[in-house]
Amino acid sequence: MTSIAKPPVRHPGLKKNSLGLTTRDYEGGMSTLCAGCGHDSVTAAIIQAFWELEIPPHRAAKMSGIGCSSKTTAYFMRQSHGFNSVHGRMPSVASGANAANRDLIYIGISGDGDSLSIGLGQLCHAIRRNVNMLYVLENNGVYGLTKGQFSASSDVGSTSKKGEANVQPPIDPVLLALTLGATFVARSFSGDKPQLGPIIKAGLRHNGFALIDVISPCVSFNDHEGSTKSYKYTREHDVEVADVDFVPLRKEITSPEKTDGRVSVTMHDGSVVRFRETGEAYDPRDREGAYEHVRACQARGEVATGLLFIDEKGQDMHALNHTVAQPLAELPFEALCPGSKALDALMEEYR
Repeated sequence: MTSIAKPPVRHPGLKKNSLGLTTRDYEGGMSTLCAGCGHDSVTAAIIQAFWELEIPPHRAAKMSGIGCSSKTTAYFMRQSHGFNSVHGRMPSVASGANAANRDLIYIGISGDGDSLSIGLGQLCHAIRRNVNMLYVLENNGVYGLTKGQFSASSDVGSTSKKGEANVQPPIDPVLLALTLGATFVARSFSGDKPQLGPIIKAGLRHNGFALIDVISPCVSFNDHEGSTKSYKYTREHDVEVADVDFVPLRKEITSPEKTDGRVSVTMHDGSVVRFRETGEAYDPRDREGAYEHVRACQARGEVATGLLFIDEKGQDMHALNHTVAQPLAELPFEALCPGSKALDALMEEYR
C-alpha cells in the first residue's frame, strides 16, 4: 500500500528499547486520513505497544482488507511483512499466512464495514479456528471511504450525512465474539490511549485470536445540521466547479478524566457517547458474566470498555490441528511432499 514517506529526521534524545530502536523505527508512512481521524490515534497506540514489547518489526506481519481502517497498516512498522487483501477477506489470508509461518506475530486491522458486512463469515471462522493473531476492528459506524453509508454497526436512530435515520439493529462485534467462543475479547476508545495501549499489548501476547473493538470517530461524517461547515451548508452556499466534499480540520478526540469508571465523550457532531470501564470486582474469565455486562451497559445507553473476556488456556489453530512445531515455510520439500506412497496411504484412510 503506497503512502507518503516520512522525513528521516529524528531527535537524538529519543529513548531506545533493548533492541536499540526508538518509536520512530516503528512508524510507517505519513497518514492520508482526515485530520483528527480516530484511526490515527489507534496507529499511535499500536506503535507504542510494539515498541514497549520490543518486537523486531521484521518479525511482525500486518494484514488488512479494504476501507479507511485498512489503510492503517501503511502508517506503522514499514519494515514488517504485510498483505492488503480484497474487501472482507483479510481473516482467511491471515489464517493462511499463520498456517505457513507460525513464528511471525500477526496483527490484522479492519473496520466495521470490512468485518461485519462482506467479511462477517470470514471473521466468524477466524474466531472459531482461534487463529493466533491480534485483530483490531476500528469501529466508526459508517463506510467512511465511500461517502458515509450506514455500516452493520450503525446504531438505530443514527443519521447519515443526507439525514436519513438508520432503522436496522447493529451487530455488536464484542457480543458476536463472545458467542462464537473467542478467547480474548476487549473494547476501547481511540481517544483513551492509557486504556487502549495496555489492551493492545495484552492482545499481542495472547495465544489465540484476540479481538479488540475500538470505537473510532469519523470526522468526515460526524457533522451536524447547524454547522456552517457541514456538507449540506457547503453545497447550498457554494457553486461547485467540481464534485467535491468539504472536510473541515478537526482535533483528535481524547477521553476526559473518568469518574467511577464512567466517562462521557463529545463527538465531532455534538453527540455524546458514554463509556464504562470494567470495575475491580469484574471477572474477565467469566464468559457469561462478560456477555451480561455488555448487555447491561447497552441497556443503560453505555459502551462497555476494557478487557471483557480472556481464556488463557484456549488452544490456537496450530494446537487444534496438531501441526508441527517448525513453521511450514521452513520445512524442506521432502517433508512437505512425502511422495505418492504416503499420499496413497492417506487416501486409504478415507475409502
